[in-house]
Amino acid sequence: MSKAFTKETGDDDDGEAEAQGLPPGTKNYMRPQGYQALRDELNHLTRVERPKVVEVVSWAAGNGDRSENGDYLYGKKRLREIDRRLRFLTKRLESAHVVDPAQQKNREQVFFGATVTYANARDEEITITIVGIDEANMEKGLISWISPVARALLKAAIGDVVQVRTPAGPDSLEVVEIVYEG
Repeated sequence: MSKAFTKETGDDDDGEAEAQGLPPGTKNYMRPQGYQALRDELNHLTRVERPKVVEVVSWAAGNGDRSENGDYLYGKKRLREIDRRLRFLTKRLESAHVVDPAQQKNREQVFFGATVTYANARDEEITITIVGIDEANMEKGLISWISPVARALLKAAIGDVVQVRTPAGPDSLEVVEIVYEG
């Protein structure tokens, strides 16, 4: 078979997008803070990181034999990683739908951007904020709006009990508090 019809590994720019992909047909919601964080990363890679690596690669290329030149080989690999990340960030920012939680009019129900405190069946109180998939960070209590817990809590009001399937089995979550911050 011709190489033209085979998929080569290692240089696939959609691999990262698929790994953190959105379900088909859904919007890429994010808070203003998440959008700004992605823009800051894009600017840093474009203005600081990539120019440094290009400088090292061009210096290393002038040193002669490139096949055994570690600086050149590592630099080229790092450039591919940076370019892949730049393409990913550009696509994410282009498809972003920024939603400001401070503008939420119905503050009695759980929607995107809400900080929710809930009690589970074991009477543990847990506080989470529902955010976009690019902002999710469980250590900081930021969960993606497409996660099972967030989907179960969406549109719930204080005092409502919702059911969610977890790896440990079904769980009941009672909404204790809903806060919207900017």
